[in-house]
Amino acid sequence: MHCIQDEMDFISRLMKGIAAQFGRKCEVVLHDYQQDYDKTIVQIENGDVTGRSIGECGTNLGLEVLRGTVSNGDKFNYVTQTKDGKILHSTSVYIRNENNEPIGALCINWDVTDMYVCNKALQDIIGIASDKEAVKEVITNDVNDLLDDLIQESIRYVGKPVAVMTKEDKIKGIKFLDSKGAFLIKKAGDKITKFYDISKYTLYSYLEANGA
Repeated sequence: MHCIQDEMDFISRLMKGIAAQFGRKCEVVLHDYQQDYDKTIVQIENGDVTGRSIGECGTNLGLEVLRGTVSNGDKFNYVTQTKDGKILHSTSVYIRNENNEPIGALCINWDVTDMYVCNKALQDIIGIASDKEAVKEVITNDVNDLLDDLIQESIRYVGKPVAVMTKEDKIKGIKFLDSKGAFLIKKAGDKITKFYDISKYTLYSYLEANGA
């Protein structure tokens, strides 16, 4: 497969089948990575689960795959949460071309909030713990919100506010952002340099110092 559009008919029918099988609380999303990252969604079923629609952005997990931070990236039945507090069981499978390059992703997000409420009540009674994998995935319909979250995560990673960061601290934060694929977002450098209070030249030197 050269591109997502090569198999769009089959993928579209597959998505509709999955959504119909599991009902209106099961969102199925197709990302095309040949689009700009702020508009990778090319098809979505039951988009009201996360509030997203066609023409909106991917998540932080996709950025890590595109950046090459993770070699595979496929994740099955992991737990994540939307901004409005819905609990999702999700699966993300990355579609690759003949050169093993990621060209898209098929993702399933099943809203199990109601079931979690019931399960929590049962756990309180009988003491059963959940063993689902916890994965931090930022689901948003605005790529700027995704970038903001990555920047805040970089601050938590360094462990101190920018105002008291040393040069080494800032390099550490920039390295973290690069590993998470932040610079694949259009004009990310402008926002990151402003937040870290450095120049574009300094940013490039930090990236080179990181071996990027």
